[in-house]
Amino acid sequence: MQSKNSKPLTTRERAHLLAVKSLPCSVCNAEPPSDAHHIKQGRHFCAVALCKECHQGYNGIHGTKTLWRIVKLDELDALNITIARLYATT
Repeated sequence: MQSKNSKPLTTRERAHLLAVKSLPCSVCNAEPPSDAHHIKQGRHFCAVALCKECHQGYNGIHGTKTLWRIVKLDELDALNITIARLYATT
């Protein structure tokens, strides 16, 4: 979802986010579609593929982060996994 004060997505940003959403979750490997979690708001090329639970669930990144601690990942680790998967599919 885009905030009301942000600029419209460019064609490349939109394509990138669609590609991220087509990947499995970078934390638990749940099947796509995934959410595109932005590490920093408005930085569309720094989006991580996350399932609903790892993204917005109680134990996800916007919750207690328990799932993340169990698999010993942080946002940069998950971004690395997302980027590697993007390049593996192209």
